[in-house]
Formats: sequence, structure tokens, C-alpha cells
Amino acid sequence: MSPERLRMTMKEPSAESADLALLRATAAGDLQAFERLHRRYHPKVFGFALRLTERFEAAEEVVEDTMMVVWRKASEFRGAARPSTWIFGIAYRIALKARKRLAVDRLHDEIDPDMPSAQGGMETVEMVFERSRVVAALQRLPLQQRATVELTYYHGYRLSEIAEITDCPLGTVKTRMFHARAKLRELLGERDDVVGGER
Repeated sequence: MSPERLRMTMKEPSAESADLALLRATAAGDLQAFERLHRRYHPKVFGFALRLTERFEAAEEVVEDTMMVVWRKASEFRGAARPSTWIFGIAYRIALKARKRLAVDRLHDEIDPDMPSAQGGMETVEMVFERSRVVAALQRLPLQQRATVELTYYHGYRLSEIAEITDCPLGTVKTRMFHARAKLRELLGERDDVVGGER
């Protein structure tokens, strides 16, 4: 195992434990714990919702609606999945409803492909251009395929976890990923870092 992968593996339990502690405190009515949970998940859920709804305002609403559900139903979390899986499952369902309301059938110019990446830092023109190509390619995927790719490559979920988030069979998720990769390979010219192997 590479040192980087080892560091990531070592960090995951602490982040998961922190989320679990915050969720339990939220269930007990601790507003400060909820605010910390909100700050932790706002950028992640916002980015995910933005790519699904293609509207900044709708994505912000998805975040707020998601976190309101988390506040109201934190006590219903039973620990069968990771806290993040549970939260993203809520966000996914709310984003689907938002997209249906918007009836989005075309690409919108509200998404800024030059938006700073989650890692931050300076980007070269080539990096910005390449990311723009990836964003444009993702927007051409059917919604369910796009969500699968987003959850895998942008948020690090395994296919089995995506099946939980989207509430569908693992085989369906695998099929969506297969077709999504095929389409992305066609659009991006066999970019293995974007359309890599199964997780």
C-alpha cells in the first residue's frame, strides 16, 4: 500500500468517528454539533447537488433541505451505513426532486467550469481547460449515470455504498457505471484517470 493510500486509510476512521459523534449530538438536540456537521458537509453536498441540478440556487436549496432533514431525523440514524452515506442518500433524493421540478433538459451556463477545485491552490490553463472538458462530458451523461460517477470519483464512495445512497441494486449501479465509463471514454478519449477501474 502506498504511503498516500495508507494516510487516507488512517484518516477515514477518525473522520467517520467525528461525523458519528456529531450526528449523535445532533440527535440529542445539540445545535452547535449540528452547525459543525453543516459546515463539514455543505461544500461536499453543494458540489454534488450542483452537478445534478445544474443550478446554483437549486444546489443551495438541496444543501439546506438535506441538512434540515438531518436535523429532524438524526435520531433515526441506526449506523447501518457510514454517516456520510446516510447524508448523501438524503441529498441524492432531494436533488432528484429538485431536478424534476426544474425540468432541466439542456446545459446551463450557470455552472462555472473555472470554479476552484476542492484541493484549492493555483491551476494552470491546461488544468482548467481539462477540468472544463470533464465537467462538460459529465453533463452529457444521463442523470443516474452522472450521479454514480460523481459519487465515485468526486466523493470516494464504493459502488456498494452508492447502491445504498441511491436505493437500488448493486447490479444496477454497476451497469450505470459501465455505460457512464463507455460514454466518458468516447467523449474524453480514453482518459483512464477519469474512467478507471471498478471500485
